[in-house]
Amino acid sequence: MSQPPQEGFGAPYEPRPGVYGDPGQPQPGPYGQQSGPYGQPSQPSYGYPPQPPTAPFVRPRSQPPNRPSGGRSRGRLVGLVAAVLAGVLVIGAGVWFVVGGDDGSDGEKPVAKESTAPKQPGAGSNRKKTPAAEAAEINKGRKEGEAKVRWIQKNGVDLPLGAAALGPWITGGTVAKAMHRTVSGYSLADGSQKWSLRLPTDVCAAPTRPTADGKIVIGLLADTSAAQNCDKLQMIDLATGEAGWSATIDRAVHNDDLRFVIMAISGDVVTIGGLRRAEAYRVSDGKHLWGKLPGPCEVEGFAGGAVMLASVICPAQSKNAIDREVRRIDPVTGRTLWTYKVRKDWNVDAFYSVDPPVIFLRNGPLVGGTSAIAVLNDDGTARSRPVPGGDTLEGLCPGKERELGWNLDICMGAAVDTETDTLYVTTKRRPVGRTERRPVVRWFTNDVVAFDMNTGKKKWKVPSPATQTLMPLRVEGGKVLMYLSPPDPKTEDVGGGIMALGPQGGTPQPVLRHPASAAATERTFDEPIVLHADGRSLLMIPQVSGDTDEEEMERRTMIAFGD
Repeated sequence: MSQPPQEGFGAPYEPRPGVYGDPGQPQPGPYGQQSGPYGQPSQPSYGYPPQPPTAPFVRPRSQPPNRPSGGRSRGRLVGLVAAVLAGVLVIGAGVWFVVGGDDGSDGEKPVAKESTAPKQPGAGSNRKKTPAAEAAEINKGRKEGEAKVRWIQKNGVDLPLGAAALGPWITGGTVAKAMHRTVSGYSLADGSQKWSLRLPTDVCAAPTRPTADGKIVIGLLADTSAAQNCDKLQMIDLATGEAGWSATIDRAVHNDDLRFVIMAISGDVVTIGGLRRAEAYRVSDGKHLWGKLPGPCEVEGFAGGAVMLASVICPAQSKNAIDREVRRIDPVTGRTLWTYKVRKDWNVDAFYSVDPPVIFLRNGPLVGGTSAIAVLNDDGTARSRPVPGGDTLEGLCPGKERELGWNLDICMGAAVDTETDTLYVTTKRRPVGRTERRPVVRWFTNDVVAFDMNTGKKKWKVPSPATQTLMPLRVEGGKVLMYLSPPDPKTEDVGGGIMALGPQGGTPQPVLRHPASAAATERTFDEPIVLHADGRSLLMIPQVSGDTDEEEMERRTMIAFGD
């Protein structure tokens, strides 16, 4: 899937509430975007090879919980998220970033997640051990052919309620992430902190990937008041941690609420989309390039990469109705190059690839709705519509529990092979077991399905091992690379890892075996962002939280594998 190459591992939304929506019909949530594939064109070191954004289909576009001004009502927030996510939990792979266990400036706010990493057999034995000691203990138990744990990071910071991590962004030997009021850069080799930039207010949005030369533009809250408008922009050099230009979006022009926005980078252009918004700035110098698209239509969000795509909503002829479109946009001028009309009553859920365009669509709510995929030609005309048959296709959009908007190009679970015109997609997970203790922990499995992108016909389906799931990351060397989750605690001598499948299907072959001795620790990374490159892999959690201060401090945030 053609996404802009990133140095490092590769990885990728959620529906937003419609602007012209019929009051009688459910509308997407306030986020005008969807998670896209973290897979991107290959790059040096930990670069993300190109891949389509893989995300679950259109998510309900309901607003996330408001950030409390103080206190720790974690149980309430966890309950809210659990209600939204019930039945749609996905374990997958995507991007990797490092969460600081350094000083308090790297505040990571815990946010609702699946019961905050429920305790599992073996998972609690390493609590209060230093990350280095835990990694050493795990490596003592690894068997021949298994990779070692290179390093582990824990949160180590007492955070306000709800700490979403944005990124990771990789440039050279540095991986960076933004959380709460800090952006930090870490060494890819050992996870040590290289720089840290303190911010005046909370980070509220950021593109899925940076520019080719390692620049990123993040969104900041205007202030810490109840309004919480995400209308401040700050450019940062990820190699050095130095702050560049900054700008403030004029909300008075549209009199809109900028709390939830979608950002994307294509070339040297960063776009900001959301309800009634469309703004573009040059990353290198901060010059404002263009604003609202011409005509009555409004942008829900953009997806970046080698090509810039936009999810657009337009007033329909029928009263209180809307039409949805996908447009290819010239990022420099804002000019529409082509338009694809989305079927009536369907929402754009995510862009799994922008080149070629692979769009995930949904009709109805996330739970119980109908999903579909549209594969387009380079000119925006319909190419095929993969037919899943009895399978329900679904991906993973990391951080769907974040108290922020989600990008349209941040989801995982699908990968495109342009050489063989093959699209790889995961199916919805199936429960296959559960623990008896409380809180109850369920185990799942799923399948990987391959489609011919020219005809939409299914080529084959390969099942995951029992109590494990497979999540496509990207295509490399003619094979799709997939993250294999660790099995349930009853399955001994088996860990997670990176697997590969060729265009003909068959049995997944191991590329990087995570040690079975690390399975208990790896299971605590619920719904991780996963990266793999150069014989190494990294898992990161997109949200840090805990039921208690101690659990929050001890929360493992990243683990890296490889020799």
